[in-house]
Amino acid sequence: MQKSGACTRLYFLEDCSFISWPPLIHTKRNPTVSCGRASASPEQPQMAAFGHTFPFYAGPKPTFPTDTTLAVIVAIFLTSLATFIIILPGIRGKMRLFWMLRVVTSLFIGAVILAVNFSSEWSVGQVSTNTSYKAFSSQWISANVGLQIGLGGVNITLTGTPVQQLNETIDYNEEFTWHLGENYAEEYANALEKGLPDPVLYLAEKFTPHSPCGLHGQYRLAGHYTSAMLWVAFLCWLLANVMLSMPVLVYGGHMLLATGLFQLLGLLFFSMATSLTPPCPLRLGAATLHTHRGPAYWITLTTGLLCVLLGLAMVVAHRMQPHRLKAFFSQSVGEDPVLELNPEEGGLLNPRYRSTTESPEPQDIPLSEASSEAPCEEPDCAL
Repeated sequence: MQKSGACTRLYFLEDCSFISWPPLIHTKRNPTVSCGRASASPEQPQMAAFGHTFPFYAGPKPTFPTDTTLAVIVAIFLTSLATFIIILPGIRGKMRLFWMLRVVTSLFIGAVILAVNFSSEWSVGQVSTNTSYKAFSSQWISANVGLQIGLGGVNITLTGTPVQQLNETIDYNEEFTWHLGENYAEEYANALEKGLPDPVLYLAEKFTPHSPCGLHGQYRLAGHYTSAMLWVAFLCWLLANVMLSMPVLVYGGHMLLATGLFQLLGLLFFSMATSLTPPCPLRLGAATLHTHRGPAYWITLTTGLLCVLLGLAMVVAHRMQPHRLKAFFSQSVGEDPVLELNPEEGGLLNPRYRSTTESPEPQDIPLSEASSEAPCEEPDCAL
């Protein structure tokens, strides 16, 4: 029964418990509880949209086995890799191996930078506990509660053990975001109106702007600066690929080094921002949920160190072995050191002819004594 005034949006169930569910109306046949203003008629019928039950959702939510954003990123880079593999047989010799190694490494670095930027596993935590399920209810459930914190929001999962409990399917996966102008407080209010389970609402409330834990400002600040550093690293990766395809390999190495440094700088911002305040206790029933660094953090660290090592190796190779570096990037003509490319004519010249060709001074060509002293017998010789 819908009440008015202070009891707006509260509905009485058969056990006289409250639930926030505006679209559904359920009245008790013989209610004896009122809100101080009105009571229901004894003859009012029951009304419910789904078989006289009150599910938390209007129906089963279709789920995708993984994050759609990450799936799109992985699909794009795998498609690019497949395209390069198709044209791989057109490359001859051992250059095929070098070319394949460069393509796989470059695509891996770019995919990691984009994927971790949209990942929700920078800080993760999971706990198995017995906790309350609904508000104003004494019923408890056994479930696994998971918390994933990303650069743009949090993801909370609740999975029952077993999934079927209390005649319901307990399998929730809720996301609350704060990036790109999203209003976290509004999303939390919508979750309250939907009537999400207690564990989900409890963890989501800890990240609200007005929570005494201060987790919202802490992780929002960390996510903002870390995401900015990752986008700069992605731009450096693009510039590195452009320069490595041109005869400026040393600058490509510098940009690859900058790619790794910006990734490590983003990790530094994330670690510093998340350590500003002491950890907030997250108690669910008799258990406490603890968070730690997630896979996205460690993958970013590994990729950043890889980029730094590759950039330093290219800078050192450019000073020590420039010919081998050019051969690795398919920018040398061949393995014969006698033949080199003339940049002005675009052809191959032997070094012993280069002094004659490139010298601006005229060259005297000596004549043999026999040819100079030979008598002129032909009639046209005097001319």
